[in-house]
Amino acid sequence: MRTTESGVRRSRLTSEEIAAITAYGARAVWPSGFQLYQRGAPADGVFIVLEGHVVLRNKIKVGRGFVPVIATAGQTFGSEGLSPSSCYVTDANASEETRTLFLSGAQFRAFVRERPAQTIPLLSQIMSERAYLLEKLHELAALNVDQRLMSTLTHLSSDNSFTAPDGRLKLENSHHRLLCEMVGATRESIALALSRLVSAGIAERRGMTFLIEPGSLGSTFSDIGDRDTAMPMVREMSS
Repeated sequence: MRTTESGVRRSRLTSEEIAAITAYGARAVWPSGFQLYQRGAPADGVFIVLEGHVVLRNKIKVGRGFVPVIATAGQTFGSEGLSPSSCYVTDANASEETRTLFLSGAQFRAFVRERPAQTIPLLSQIMSERAYLLEKLHELAALNVDQRLMSTLTHLSSDNSFTAPDGRLKLENSHHRLLCEMVGATRESIALALSRLVSAGIAERRGMTFLIEPGSLGSTFSDIGDRDTAMPMVREMSS
């Protein structure tokens, strides 16, 4: 059964569903920091993350960017390559050593033609990720910085790459820029929001590292929803 915790945020392909696709794809291992493709490059096919994670980023200006999503194990990216004559709409970088499975457009069509029933989970996964992006647009338009941060933390807590051995979400100094780019806020705004979580007893700070219990995020999100502190993304990103 496919994982669909927290709505579309945690949806991912199971190992059995990926196994059915493997015969049609090409495996690859990417070193940390490797750029798989650039925005505007010709796109073909779809990638599935097997291990690690890939950050999709749009450059806004020098030293600044926006991250619409991080693709983790069991999730896809680059699916714009399934459209004819398309181009990639983001840059894609492996943030750690990452293994992927790639289906070219021709391989995808062969998979659909030869194993139509086993195609459904892959198509469902791609559609759930599209739904997540639509939800992300709503958050950027309607939620304040604290709320967007809580939503992002919930998303990150589903990936073992961001959790400590005790299961708590572990945010190190190197993650602060990523948080800024995912939330659509300045570093100062993120620092203040994390400090408020510490004051509320939701997070623990150890030097520049923050430890957060994932189970506390849902109720906290509801509590801060009552605050009238909404700040549009445009103002945040231009600060």
